[in-house]
Amino acid sequence: MAAAPLNPFSFELEARCGAARAGAFSTPHGSFYTPAFMPVGTHGAVKALTADQVRATSAEVVLSNTYHLALRPGEKIVEKLGGLHRFMGWDGPILTDSGGFQVFSLPGVEIDDGGVRFKNAVDGSSMKLTPERSIEIQHALGADIIMAFDECSPFPADAATLRDGVRRTLAWIDRCLKTHQGFENKQALFGIVQGGVDLGLRTSCAEALVALDLPGYAIGGVSVGEGHELLCKVTEHTAPLLPDTKPRYLMGVGLPEDLLAAIGYGMDMFDCVIPTRYARSATAFTSRGRIRLTNRRYRRDAYPIDTSCECAACSQGYSRAYLHHLFAANEVLSAVLTSIHNVHFYQHIVREARKAIVAGRFDEHRREFLAAYSEERSGSTETSKSAETSKPVETSKP
Repeated sequence: MAAAPLNPFSFELEARCGAARAGAFSTPHGSFYTPAFMPVGTHGAVKALTADQVRATSAEVVLSNTYHLALRPGEKIVEKLGGLHRFMGWDGPILTDSGGFQVFSLPGVEIDDGGVRFKNAVDGSSMKLTPERSIEIQHALGADIIMAFDECSPFPADAATLRDGVRRTLAWIDRCLKTHQGFENKQALFGIVQGGVDLGLRTSCAEALVALDLPGYAIGGVSVGEGHELLCKVTEHTAPLLPDTKPRYLMGVGLPEDLLAAIGYGMDMFDCVIPTRYARSATAFTSRGRIRLTNRRYRRDAYPIDTSCECAACSQGYSRAYLHHLFAANEVLSAVLTSIHNVHFYQHIVREARKAIVAGRFDEHRREFLAAYSEERSGSTETSKSAETSKPVETSKP
């Protein structure tokens, strides 16, 4: 009798500091350390960056999206061309979102227990996305980690809407698992805890999902407008309900202060388009806070974006004045260089958090980071204006 194939997915916790965790998750395309921030490549590309440029930021895992790739170019084309890894030139781990958030956010969407009917954004035709269809698309794309099709309730939402969302999420995970049979050793299927800001619903949803013994678990529905305080409330409550021996993924989060808070609650994985979206609107993250490179104060500034940064943009001597000029001239290179810096900055956040966890000083590290990070923002009206002009939330779900 042939031996059963070994499961290539494993999660190892290496250190703890309070609730914060440092670990490593193994996949068929390699391992990545946690805490981990996943740059978002919605259409199979992290905006403005090549795969090599993403690697150079120290990113080890990236995210792409089921809905968008199914619309264009179509999952069958991606599969025929060797799968998503070869298609986008990324040989490391990839996670695909289920497409649920994108579909639910479309105008005129029709939701029932069977799935979601919506209008194709490319050709206007009527389409239906079901749990089965979402998993089939993700199988064809070939990502290492795939997400269950869930219902992400809006914020705010009444009690009945939240209850329906949890009910469908739990019913749909069973259908996802049935479709996923035979792929368990090829792709890890993560479940998603929903329930809005209702902590009772979060508890019941988490308990039902944990009983399924999935390879990993996500907290969804915390990046749809709740704000930092409610995000923290939901995450602090839900994280301890998830298995200690499985990776925990907080979907669509977020700003640096959100990441550090969630790491402190015991979350391991994160994604968000904020680093690249803010970059395209000239907002850069620095160790002293956000800066807006189009501000006149940087017109003759010879310093790099962040003097303490080792990213390719900063270490190669590109100045704030040069970037100010590129944005004024509407040069594509402005978005490229600022995106390199911002993605590197986010990798620096999780990498330094990991070091602090291993050293047993995460809380102290978080206080020190936030104290320094707030200096530029509190001392400059320019940075607060940049926050207003950059949309604050467009998570992993454009």
